[in-house]
Amino acid sequence: MPRRYVLIGLLAALVVSSLVAALAASYWLLLVARLLTALAQALFWAVMGPVAVGLFAPEARGRVVGALSVAGSLALVLGVPAGTWLGQQSDWQVPLAVLAGLGLISLVTIAGLLPTSRPEEEPAAYGTSPDSRWFGTVLAAGTLSATGAFAGYTYIVKFLGDVSGFPPNTVNVLFVTFGVACLTGVSITGAFLGRFPRAALTTAVATQAVGMLGLYAAGTHPTVAVVFLMLMGGALGPVFMTTQNEMLRCAPGRTDIALAANSGAYNAGIAAGAALGGLVLPLVDVRGTFLAGGLVTVAACAVLVGGLLLPRRIA
Repeated sequence: MPRRYVLIGLLAALVVSSLVAALAASYWLLLVARLLTALAQALFWAVMGPVAVGLFAPEARGRVVGALSVAGSLALVLGVPAGTWLGQQSDWQVPLAVLAGLGLISLVTIAGLLPTSRPEEEPAAYGTSPDSRWFGTVLAAGTLSATGAFAGYTYIVKFLGDVSGFPPNTVNVLFVTFGVACLTGVSITGAFLGRFPRAALTTAVATQAVGMLGLYAAGTHPTVAVVFLMLMGGALGPVFMTTQNEMLRCAPGRTDIALAANSGAYNAGIAAGAALGGLVLPLVDVRGTFLAGGLVTVAACAVLVGGLLLPRRIA
């Protein structure tokens, strides 16, 4: 199907699911509506990447991926606090209704401005440097990186309170700091993504490892903990951004399939990371979740370095 129609359908699902959630009279109806939203947004990001970069020249693709990632990070940094504030000033249904309105604006914009073309005819339908070996390497490293990150991050509130000694009323401020660091990391990485794509990916994963292991080793000192928390935040967004960019370069087949595989692998890593942290937590204290996550992230670095040393294999 032409991606314009797919995106219109996905945004329509977002609008309908948000309205249903806002009007839901039972928990189960709300749950179903939010699951529909989750399914729509997952497919949206798999389709949006090739569509967006296909509107620009190949040499600008890195900057386009960076701009998309900055927009996504900015939405998280601003959207969550704004939605929380709006819900506190009114009712929890109001932010969902606003989301439906914003989705409708996006739907009308894409319906009116996006060109209609067959998927195989789109400029970014296929990778610029197909390499099935590097494709597998990036998928594995991205999954390990997500597993490592969320082994610790899932339990970050407990860590900041029990280990770093922050009072509960400062946690929201620390989350904003984390989000700003994520936005900054994405912005900086985006500037180098087109020229040094593999180095950008490896640097992001290595920075995440340093942040997590630093929190494990020195997280008992509040000031030092904030520094390493910002390092981790500054890497978390760029890791996913750089893996998405690599999918557009090394996809052995269609880029949208590669992006969907990367998104699925990353989300599987998030689930595995939360489970890993849950297994570690009863055996040691919460610091152990960051040690485990940091070591898994180091393994992701090793996978990337090994992949860089292997010869290219064209699919």
